[in-house]
Amino acid sequence: MNKFPDSPDYLKKKALFNQLLTVYGRKPVLEALHDKALPCFRLHLAESNKSSTIIREMEQLAQQRQIEIIYHDRQALSRISKNGKQDQGVCLDIHCHSHQHYQQFLKNRDSSQTLRLLALDRITNPQNLGMIIRSACAGNIDGILIADKGCAKLDALVIKASAGTLFRAPILRCDDLQTTLKDCQAAGMIVVGLSGRGQIALAHYQEAPATIYVLGNETEGMSEAITQRCDHLIYIPMNNQVESLNVAVTASLLAFRQLI
Repeated sequence: MNKFPDSPDYLKKKALFNQLLTVYGRKPVLEALHDKALPCFRLHLAESNKSSTIIREMEQLAQQRQIEIIYHDRQALSRISKNGKQDQGVCLDIHCHSHQHYQQFLKNRDSSQTLRLLALDRITNPQNLGMIIRSACAGNIDGILIADKGCAKLDALVIKASAGTLFRAPILRCDDLQTTLKDCQAAGMIVVGLSGRGQIALAHYQEAPATIYVLGNETEGMSEAITQRCDHLIYIPMNNQVESLNVAVTASLLAFRQLI
């Protein structure tokens, strides 16, 4: 345990950790190393990797870009990649400057400015998550609250579905969405859930200066605990007996609501 949790050095390291996104697998890692626009922080390789053209190319690229290379035993590498069955003995830390912990975001935000956030409650499909991130990044969204547990992992599938925008998107990490929303409400934000139980149509909802829109699970919608946390519930009217929209489509409507 760190004896000085509030020391500048500790806080700096913690902020850096929250900005690191670890990708794994030989093809995704090699592609990232070739992309000079991506600020790669550290390359991790398993000591048990057999010498091969792709491993040598990774090492050469890392050396050329002055990226630190660390060799691990297989167990240690699995802890870093968090997917030992599919990491293929390689993973790479990418420094995403627009990623941060939500508490840091709250601490630094200007309360006089308007704010629009998305909060994702148990979005488990990587394709949906990537598409949500892409729409939010392109549209009028200032941050995307994603809990470390319960949502799809930010991995190669999400990167592909986001068309690479994951590295630039304003991701706000949190441990537990319910607690995070409570903290945001204490900071003056209004939490609005998209729900079939909503009483106000999206087009008629008068947005507060600081608003968080919550999108629920693809099949179950928002959990009851998150629903109870919302200040308002709104809905999107449907024609032709359609019951709901894909969650990524809903995110697009929210992201571009004020732009089109």
